[in-house]
Formats: sequence, C-alpha cells, structure tokens
Amino acid sequence: MPALRPSPIAPTVDFERDGVQHGFLRLPYSRDDSAWGSVMIPVCVVSNGKGSTALLTGGNHGDEYEGPLALYELARTLDPKSVSGTVIIVPAMNYPAFRAGTRTSPIDKGNMNRSFPGRPDGTVTEKIADYFQRELLPRADLVFDFHSGGKTLDFVPFCAAHTLADKEQEKKAFAAVEAFSAPFSMRMTEIDAVGMYDTAAEEMGKVFATTELGGGGTSRAETVRIARRGILNVLRHAGIVNGAVEKTRTQWLGMPSGDCFAFAEEDGMIETMVDLGEPVEDGQVVARIHPVGRTGQAPLEIRARMSGLLAARHFPGLVKAGDCVSVMAVAVQE
Repeated sequence: MPALRPSPIAPTVDFERDGVQHGFLRLPYSRDDSAWGSVMIPVCVVSNGKGSTALLTGGNHGDEYEGPLALYELARTLDPKSVSGTVIIVPAMNYPAFRAGTRTSPIDKGNMNRSFPGRPDGTVTEKIADYFQRELLPRADLVFDFHSGGKTLDFVPFCAAHTLADKEQEKKAFAAVEAFSAPFSMRMTEIDAVGMYDTAAEEMGKVFATTELGGGGTSRAETVRIARRGILNVLRHAGIVNGAVEKTRTQWLGMPSGDCFAFAEEDGMIETMVDLGEPVEDGQVVARIHPVGRTGQAPLEIRARMSGLLAARHFPGLVKAGDCVSVMAVAVQE
C-alpha cells in the first residue's frame, strides 16, 4: 500500500515549545480571488513542562457557537503557570463553515464531522480532517469537541460520551463528562457514527467527550457560562490545569435505542407540543406537522415511541420529510 502524502497544512506554532502561542494551521487554497491563497485556521497552544495533552475544538459545525465562545476566551486567558502539560485549542475547526455561519463548508459542502479520517489530497474539509487524524489526535490524551444544535436543532444543555467496548476507556470518558457538570449528562447513541471525529478519537483510544448546548444557530448566556465553566472543570479533572473542579448537580440521561428519535414523514410547519426537558409518555404526541400547501388539512401527529424526557427538538418552524423532529432520553443512574 503506498504511503500517504504529507499533509499540506503547515502550523505556524511549535507544539513542542513551552509558553503561550497564538497562530494558524495554514492550508493552501488557490481560488479566484487569491491565486496563492490559504485557509488560516486559528490555533492556540499553551504548554508548561511535562504532562498530559488536551485537544479542545469548537466549530466542527460552523453554526454552533458555545464552543467557539468558550475556546476563544480560554485561549486569551489561560495562564501557562496554571498548566501542567499542554492544551491545544482550535476554536473553529471547520473555519470556512464557521466564517459562513453554516453547518458545512461553503467551499466543498463538507461536513467535518462526517469526513474522517480525511485525505491529504482531498477536498478542503478532508484535508483539515486528515491533519487532525494524523497530526493532532495522536498528540492528545484527552479530546473535547464542543457541539450545540446549530440552526436546525435545539437541545437541553448536556455533556456526553459514548458507550464503548473498552470499558476502562468508557469509564474515563464518563468521568470527564461528570467533571464538566452540565445540567444534564448523556450516555449518547449516534444514529450515524461513520466518519465522525468522535469515532476517530475513540478508535485511537483517546478519552473523548462532547456537548450539545442549546441550538437554534445562536447561543444563550446560560449555555456559554456552562461551556466556559465546564471546559475548565474538565482540564482540572485531567490534572492539566490547577484548581478544584466546580461541581454542580447533573442529571444523567441515556439514549437506549433508535426509538429515541422521531423523524418527519411530510413537509410542513412544525408545532412543538412538549417543551425541552419536560416528561413524555410512550405514545404521547410530541409534535404536529401542519400542511401548508392549502387550508383544511389536518396536521400529522408525531408520537413518542418511548417514555422519558424531551432532550432535543427541531428548530426552526418549517420541516422537510426526513428531518429529525425530536429526541427522547431516559433518566439513568450513574
């Protein structure tokens, strides 16, 4: 099998140097308005002596803002004297999507979280994924990737990790989730894990955790506070940043099966019948989809296929067939 080409991305920071560095992951990108242009992805490295390495990312999807807000702030304020080891901060992982305010890249329509392991000779999104796969993930002991609902989903604020075959790795991941101390903590199930950053990190044996913090293509003061406090908690828990974890009460949730998810089967206008965090009984109507092509037609009812609480809902008001309408979760003991 031929060897992979080297990554075209050139970092302007030295990952082996102590101190604070602010720079870029520079990806050459020739285009109409810049023949020898580049995509300049901001990166910060804070390092102090020996210790574990944390890789922190936001903007995996470009319309999710709690992560970038927390991580740009952390990059600006983290004192290297409080660090034992290294913190690598990439606040806007899919930088073209982040600048455009879109889930996927405006350059190639690439969904960063479905592009791993990437390719060094692929699209812009695949080249970024390849750099993380081959250069950044191997450096990390702890990987934390911020998400929220973007423009099309809204979540109760939770930190999450996945159920894994390696129970020791799983235990460490859920310990990081607990340290984050979001209002909710999730044992998460993915409906499509192929090509995910999560999967790439977990297959390397890394401790991986993530979030879903609100949504609607914006942020709220509460969810940004949760993000900023939580990431410092995780770094303190890992022994990378000095200080005690500031724990608050968290409700553990689980997503035990595909019955958690409900999908629209018709286009229309959605009416949410249950608010986020409220209890739901099996068979209860959680949403109605109203036809909008003409008057006089009854709405289509979407019913829960399990009891629990409403963890996510579609956002905003119009849906298309196939859109995720709601996500249920159940309370679990941890």
